Amino acid sequence: MTNSQLWFRGVRSSKFRHVYGLPAKREGCYENIKITKNAHDGHYCAVNPKFVAVVTEVAGGGTFLVLPLHNTGRLDFNSSRVTGHRGPVLDIKWNPFNDNIIASCSDDCTVKLWYIPDGGLATHLTDWLIDLHGHKRRVGYIEWHPSAENILISAGFDHLMIVWDVGHGQAVNVIDCHPDVIYSLSFNRDGSLVTTTCKDKKLRVIEPRRGIVLSEGICHAGTKACKAVFLGNTGRILTTGFSRHSDRQYAVWSQSDLSEPLVMESIDSSSGVLFPYYDHDTRIVYLAGKGDGNIRYYEVVDQAPWLHYLNQFLSGSPQRGLGFIPKRGCDVSQCEIFRFYKLHATKGMCEPISMIVPRKSDQFQDDLYPDTAAPSPALTAQEWISGKNCNPILMSMKTGVMVRTHKPKVYQPSENMSLPTAHVNNSKKFAFLSQETVPDYRPVDPVTEKSQKTSSNQSTKFLQIQQMWASQQVQPQPPPITKTNILSSECNKGSSFSNEREELQEDSPKTEYQLQRAYSRQCEELKLLRRQLTNRERRILELEEQVIKLQQQLKEAKRQHK
Repeated sequence: MTNSQLWFRGVRSSKFRHVYGLPAKREGCYENIKITKNAHDGHYCAVNPKFVAVVTEVAGGGTFLVLPLHNTGRLDFNSSRVTGHRGPVLDIKWNPFNDNIIASCSDDCTVKLWYIPDGGLATHLTDWLIDLHGHKRRVGYIEWHPSAENILISAGFDHLMIVWDVGHGQAVNVIDCHPDVIYSLSFNRDGSLVTTTCKDKKLRVIEPRRGIVLSEGICHAGTKACKAVFLGNTGRILTTGFSRHSDRQYAVWSQSDLSEPLVMESIDSSSGVLFPYYDHDTRIVYLAGKGDGNIRYYEVVDQAPWLHYLNQFLSGSPQRGLGFIPKRGCDVSQCEIFRFYKLHATKGMCEPISMIVPRKSDQFQDDLYPDTAAPSPALTAQEWISGKNCNPILMSMKTGVMVRTHKPKVYQPSENMSLPTAHVNNSKKFAFLSQETVPDYRPVDPVTEKSQKTSSNQSTKFLQIQQMWASQQVQPQPPPITKTNILSSECNKGSSFSNEREELQEDSPKTEYQLQRAYSRQCEELKLLRRQLTNRERRILELEEQVIKLQQQLKEAKRQHK
């Protein structure tokens, strides 16, 4: 291609060409958060229009913090947390159809569901709604179904993927098709397929209800973790990973043929794992690396080269993780199309970053906000298990109101569940309350064998202590100091000192020697405290003199000014 042909190509027109990132001000951030330092490749942050949840660092077990979205500023040190896991929390995800339900997976091989009240947590939360046991090793990733209610999928380090029906607390299917550790998982738009990346460098497309691998192929040649995400209903998959020479790269694949990518491009030579975030409404994919300070974003198209680079958001502080809020939580009046919640790696802060399209008009922008996913399920769990597929129910954002859900606790496991829950445990613990209290009118014997033993033990101990103190002989008062006494003591000092010391050690008990040492030590401490008090009093006097001088200078300055 000649230079003249390049000159006539021009610039590709796009309404998202000038998208920029706007970080929140200091008062709009969440500060004083002990963010986890776990080396696991997780986001460690989950957000919905009601709450923001952050995995926190703790000495033992695993906890994560849940704050109301409007509760910005400096966090209280003793703020309430979710503390039910026995190992470090590795991933958290909010239920897309109930803003009060959050799922978490942990190093203790369990997946738990929690109910967060509307006002936030008042005390530490230890009672879970559902406790899902099935993995033999730690559970690294969880994902909610995008359109079916109560369907959750988890991936563990035991190379298993388990599809759960959390409404009944039962496993729908156990998928055992990975020979090594699973790095990521993602549903397509209607939830009929799941794509995964694995340590064996293969990308797989799996039918989750039957556990069948529909297609697979070598993804990226590097040794570090790869991530994958479906690009909507286009039938294409975006992956991020590393080349053979440890260069970071992205690739676009056709889900029906994973033998070779449609396009593969190198990005840079950094070492952090790249996480893809796809916006189904604007068809923009964001790439953010762990340990990076920038966020790149690309526009997805239906023809080669499949992705067009738009711009990047730059910042000087690296990120430990990123969460994002659903589109129904974005601010339509500010033309906000996406919002990240950045966990800083060097300071305990969660910073919102808004991706904004610059527009002069204050009216609703129809081209920026097509109908987005609503917080209502399109299918029940049983319908999806029976084989039905459906895209998410869509809602309009023209009202400009942040849509939240207000639903009660809906998870009531069946009685034939083999998994213990908090409700079952509480009913067992407090079962005695249903029994009638029967009074006992038997006479009480005031003197029992136990009380006799206790009183005798106490009396013997008291007598021992009393005898020990009574055995101490009172030291005689020293004679009055006179000149003759001093001369006689100096004369007899050398001859009688050793004899007196031997007699004192032989006659006085061992406890008397210890008391003398304690007495001398306390005297030294008293002297030290007296010195400190005198020094403090002296310092107070000096400061008072300085204050008087400054007041006088101030008065003189006022007089001269007048």
